[in-house]
Amino acid sequence: MWRDSFRLQIFCLLMAVLAIVVLVHNFFQLEHLDDDTISGSNWITENNVQHSLSQTNKTTRKPYCGYMQQTLSKREQEEQESLLAAIQWPKPPDGKIAFAQSTDPTHSDFVIVKPSRFFRVGDELEVLVRMKDFQGKPKQYGGDYLQARIHSPLLKAGATGRIVDCYNGLYKVFFTLLWPGEVKVSVLLVHPSEAIQVLLRLREERPDRVYFKSSFKSGRYSETTECNVCLPGDLPVCNFTDPYTGEPWFCYKPRKLSCASRISHAKGGYLKGLVTKEESLFFQSHVNIKKLIPSSGPDSVIVKPKAFTDLSSINRAEDPTASPSGYYYEDQWRSRTHWIGNFNKSDDITECLQGKVIHLFGDSTIRQWFEYLTTFVPDLVEFNLRSPKNVGPFMSVDLKHNILLKFRCHGPPIRFSTVFSSELRYIANELNGIVGGRNTVIAITIWSHFSTFPVEVYIRRLRNIRRAIIQLLDRSPETLIVIRTANVQELGPEVSLFNSDWYSFQLDSVMRKMFSGIAVHFVDAWEMSVAHYLPHNLHPQEVIVKNQIDAFLSYMCPLQT
Repeated sequence: MWRDSFRLQIFCLLMAVLAIVVLVHNFFQLEHLDDDTISGSNWITENNVQHSLSQTNKTTRKPYCGYMQQTLSKREQEEQESLLAAIQWPKPPDGKIAFAQSTDPTHSDFVIVKPSRFFRVGDELEVLVRMKDFQGKPKQYGGDYLQARIHSPLLKAGATGRIVDCYNGLYKVFFTLLWPGEVKVSVLLVHPSEAIQVLLRLREERPDRVYFKSSFKSGRYSETTECNVCLPGDLPVCNFTDPYTGEPWFCYKPRKLSCASRISHAKGGYLKGLVTKEESLFFQSHVNIKKLIPSSGPDSVIVKPKAFTDLSSINRAEDPTASPSGYYYEDQWRSRTHWIGNFNKSDDITECLQGKVIHLFGDSTIRQWFEYLTTFVPDLVEFNLRSPKNVGPFMSVDLKHNILLKFRCHGPPIRFSTVFSSELRYIANELNGIVGGRNTVIAITIWSHFSTFPVEVYIRRLRNIRRAIIQLLDRSPETLIVIRTANVQELGPEVSLFNSDWYSFQLDSVMRKMFSGIAVHFVDAWEMSVAHYLPHNLHPQEVIVKNQIDAFLSYMCPLQT
């Protein structure tokens, strides 16, 4: 009897110890919850709120990254695969390519095919680009990233070209001749194919090369931790994934403060030492970054006017893939898909905006629209919201003409100085809160701050925005929605690793495909920046912004023809 009682006590003691071990283990898992722990049908956030999550997709790339923790329908999966296939870039042959064998724009050249033929407005001009390496030997493979334009400096005219990679070191560029006179050809090597492979590697392997931070504060005590879509390691994290869109965002958990004490978000910085010494040779200013390729033979043609004006040749259908979508003439952008008016007087803009509520969502490139309109229109006065400079949100009001203009930056990732946590809003969620109607105008741009992440991150963001747009148009079909595309910028060795035009070009291509076929309009900031004579700039100069505004307002107030 005594032995049985002793055994029972030992058994109970062991079960109690086991229960304590299990409880401690579960608590440890909860405190250290991060992306790696997401599995099954739900996960628990810092404040113990449960969210439904189906079985997640797996991949061999960066398994800790939030962009892989998403459930896609069959249709979404097929679309994503199609989008990734559409932007797949040709690769050099296997093996390490020495710098001397990489593309040299100075040894390369271009020739105009049949330069002496008779050209009229509307004809197509073909240019052949022949790439060579630094030893003067012809390249045998493609994958270089080029930008090309035709221009007439005296007329302040310009347009972009359509580039075709022949995958053998040769490229064909096709231009539509859109104005009469002497028309010059310019071809720019943005990056050699060898540099593109480095950019590809960085995009897939180093999504953390721009890092972010958040401040947490309680009373007089504060802490700052690193944040991102992807946070490696086993440190405990705060899960700030948006409950409505599922957009992932994580910060390392403060040592002493709770996740709920977060007060702000900011850009942390840029990582150094991302490329080897050999790879850095592919990114040299004045050598192989945005370097002009010389012509072999004539670099211009003479274009004669058309015998008659053929208005039917103007394609009025909205097609974001049309090339070129427009052209400059006398420094004014002329769209080939719709009529654009010239809003040169502030009264004209006021008349167009009267009675309207205009929402501008995105980054600093669409904030330029807010700044231009507020500066140019005297009665449109900015209301001081005490927002951080260059961050927002911002609001301008014209009480006399019943105009409300608002700007708000998109949600993280956003490389702004300091954004209050309460002001971190996702565009899709903001759209869901807008009633809409014929006096509501929405303009969106989102691209630059996604350049360091795998494209799946961007696709998911656009998918959420597109869904919200479709729902808004379904309940308020008279709402006007305009998409501002990406634009090119000045590049150097360091900027190229984070914000290369090639990254922007890939994202812009995805955006155009995802928003084609729905009732949105486009302001082609990409072609407006490539075709213009001014130097490339992340924030285009005022004359280019003015043309963007003219295109935007022309959707709001179309010309009566």
